[in-house]
Amino acid sequence: MNIKKILVSQPKPASPKSPYYEIAEKHNVEIVFRPMIKVEPLTVKEFRQSKINLADYSAIIFTARTAVDNFFRLCEESRVNVPDTMRYFCTTEQIALYLQKYIVYRKRKISFGLTGRLDDPQFLAAIQKNSKEKFLMPSSDILPERMSALTDMKIDLTPATMYRTVSNDFTPDEKFDYDLILFFSPVGIHSLLKNVPDFIIDGKQKALIGTFGSPTAQAVKDAGLDLDIEAPTKENPSMTAALDDFLTKNKSL
Repeated sequence: MNIKKILVSQPKPASPKSPYYEIAEKHNVEIVFRPMIKVEPLTVKEFRQSKINLADYSAIIFTARTAVDNFFRLCEESRVNVPDTMRYFCTTEQIALYLQKYIVYRKRKISFGLTGRLDDPQFLAAIQKNSKEKFLMPSSDILPERMSALTDMKIDLTPATMYRTVSNDFTPDEKFDYDLILFFSPVGIHSLLKNVPDFIIDGKQKALIGTFGSPTAQAVKDAGLDLDIEAPTKENPSMTAALDDFLTKNKSL
């Protein structure tokens, strides 16, 4: 297949040095950034239905900056003061540094992993070192991948839904002319089928599909669609590496 236009279902990278731009130039393809999903924060009233008391916890686990924003938002709206003694465990250093938006950054109270995954050894070692804490993990209504890495540790952990992940619908005049679409959430697959009901015509897909994460890959298979790119793998640990590899091989066909 001659791939000329690729949809990456994520926001446009803030940095001009994103690997996606290098790939676009290297393979002479157009890459469009257009999220297929969006976040809807829970109201205080909705969150209170979970019966979670934010003041009960001594440690917070963050897997995304969106989780950081919604945790501190709900604390403020619920009039809960976050104590200076609170410990924070982040899956990446970028998330850890983002905490400076809300707190004074103290390394002894903030730990982070290297890979962004819940089963990251450095991240889990920090959790284990503080296993007596009472942990809260703010998240969307879709829990992050590899949750078993935490539940297997038998720590006092409460996942807390603070925002929803919903479909970011296409506008009536929005053109769908992509040769390849990259997805990062199962909700993105649902959004595709909702917004492009004729995505499959006579058993043929309108575009190739790539996914990051096993839940998203499974959502593609459950929908009866063909999966062309899957990451992470041992050979391609990132979506950009998998895309570059795929386009390189596609040229040789």
